[in-house]
Amino acid sequence: MSIDRLLTSVLRLYQDVHDDARTEQIFSTTTLLLTNLANPLNVSLLVSQLLSAPAIWDRGDVMRTSYRIISIFNTAAIHVHRRDVESKKAFNFKPSASLHTEAWTSAVIKGADDSSSRWKHVLVLSGILMGLEGNQRQSLGWGMRKTLQQAVVTAANLALRGDPKEPVPAPPGPVVMALNYAFPLLSESRHALDCDALVPAATAAAFDSDGLEDGLFLGAIDLDVRQAEEKFMWPESSPSFLHLGQLEQKPLVSGLGPLSKLLGHAIRHARDTQVVLQAQDDMVQFTERLLQHWQGNKFSEVEISEEAIYLTPETIQTTWTVLWQLLKKIMYGVVAMLHPIVSRSLLDPRMRNHAMSPVIATKSLAILRNLYFISSRNGSDAFQVYSFTYLTSLDNLSRYPDASASFLRSIRPANPGAIPPHPLHRTLDLFYLNVAEHLPLHLAPEACDALIIQPAVAYLTHSTPLSPRMMELFEAAHSAVLSVFSCPHNASITVGLVPFYAETLFSSFPSYISPRQFRVAFKTVMQILSPPFPISASHPHLAETLLEMVRFRSTTAGKTPLPPGRDEQQVAVPEPVSEQSTLVLTLIDSLPFLHLGIFEEWMTLTALAVNEIADAGMRETAKRRFWDVLSSGEMDVERSAIGVAWWGTKGGREAVLYGGRGLIPEDRFMMSGAIVADAAGKPESRL
Repeated sequence: MSIDRLLTSVLRLYQDVHDDARTEQIFSTTTLLLTNLANPLNVSLLVSQLLSAPAIWDRGDVMRTSYRIISIFNTAAIHVHRRDVESKKAFNFKPSASLHTEAWTSAVIKGADDSSSRWKHVLVLSGILMGLEGNQRQSLGWGMRKTLQQAVVTAANLALRGDPKEPVPAPPGPVVMALNYAFPLLSESRHALDCDALVPAATAAAFDSDGLEDGLFLGAIDLDVRQAEEKFMWPESSPSFLHLGQLEQKPLVSGLGPLSKLLGHAIRHARDTQVVLQAQDDMVQFTERLLQHWQGNKFSEVEISEEAIYLTPETIQTTWTVLWQLLKKIMYGVVAMLHPIVSRSLLDPRMRNHAMSPVIATKSLAILRNLYFISSRNGSDAFQVYSFTYLTSLDNLSRYPDASASFLRSIRPANPGAIPPHPLHRTLDLFYLNVAEHLPLHLAPEACDALIIQPAVAYLTHSTPLSPRMMELFEAAHSAVLSVFSCPHNASITVGLVPFYAETLFSSFPSYISPRQFRVAFKTVMQILSPPFPISASHPHLAETLLEMVRFRSTTAGKTPLPPGRDEQQVAVPEPVSEQSTLVLTLIDSLPFLHLGIFEEWMTLTALAVNEIADAGMRETAKRRFWDVLSSGEMDVERSAIGVAWWGTKGGREAVLYGGRGLIPEDRFMMSGAIVADAAGKPESRL
């Protein structure tokens, strides 16, 4: 059949709706004709008829049809350009009977006329732009390339704004899908996009039925989960898993990463701040539904460390892995969409004022909380975009005490004094404690006690063996409590809780916290109890009491090397430490913060404790740390001067290096705080 007769045949087939097989044949024939028609008028006619053909557009699945249209024109453009290149390389060059690339492009553009909707034009134009300019092909001259790029942008803007002549508004999904493919190729023309119209369209396309379906796929999974030998089983043949595969094949889901870049561009350049705020609201609603669907799923009852216990091997190796790959893709995509909103909130005067800034920060943190069951899994939140979004939102929120307290109340654990049995609730508690750690500086003491201390205490006093998640909660609780102690206006809380907290530290080490963590926590407490903090004036003996507790425990502490903690496993060859040497190192760490009245005495007592370390290697480590404290600048001028005199003329050097030779003999056995005689024979206190 000649090409002209084939054109007549396919134009006739366009007028009626056919079954799937015949429709597929129509698509194939259309691609063939687009590639081989030599008359530009016929190319324009074919495109015009295709974009209004009932056989193509009356079948119902608009997104699938739109994808096929983009694919057809992409394929045809690639073939036209390849034919041009091969013709020019021929040894005996003769002009081809077919259209050359730019003439073919002009003919296709002319076919996108007023007889069809603007949103269909975007599909055609994006398809040929991809075929001609994608993968560094650069098939067009500068003028035609710019014309085609501008045509894509113009058609997209008209489709997104809405044409009064159109009886039905343009569906956002196809337009956003086409722009998602074409966006990297638009060059400078992308700045002409109507971002005020693109932001709501792209957000709707990403989260609604054309994209992630409002997270409904998570709820459907629960219906197919079965129990087999006290384990959860989710077979590959289940309808929910098959649907998951179909979901991932959707262009807007498989292209969620590029879509987040497109939406990010639109958010940064939108003139109307309200559409940006609405996009954030849409993200809040979507992530809330996603969290709700996950909470209603049986899988949410399984803690990460217990997956091998409660899931069948087949589930872990197949369906479970696919599910989490999709959830991580969703989390990355949503965070990438949120990032430009948070960035804009730092620059846009309509967003960085006192009325809007805390609201935007609160909603951003709410989105991250809703996604935390995904981002907290195996360090999935350890990427720069997440860190910026999270920390910037915290910084903005922390400047507003009322908003900070209100947000903490809204996500506070239901029962702050108890550890929830559900793993998902413990995960949300972890997010809560991590956020609370950053907010006490501007909160009232009463709010700090109710919103930070009380929820944290439950995890501090937990005494059963800790899973990895419980260990994270234990560490987060310590950090939250220390952040409250570090605020000078919380002195009344600190004084009452420091003895309890110190006892918790001692009981937790070395079973639950590493040597490094113990030293950091105790050092922080000592700093809080020392000048210039107000507690040092109102309770001058509290710091020394804690030091006595450490020194006393060091004499009976374990002397065997401790295994490295999680935070120390990154070190190639960590120096071995024992419980005893860790306590002595803690004394050394505390020296730069001590009150001047007890500073010299505690240098001597610490030097003696160093030489009581049983292991020679650990003893040398403590000596090096002692010298480092004296010489590295950790001390201020006054303490440094006292330290130099103590080291050089008062026996400090001998005390550290040789175990006390040069000190007054009776001092070695005298209890700190004892009553001794001064030079005149009068008794005086050593405190």
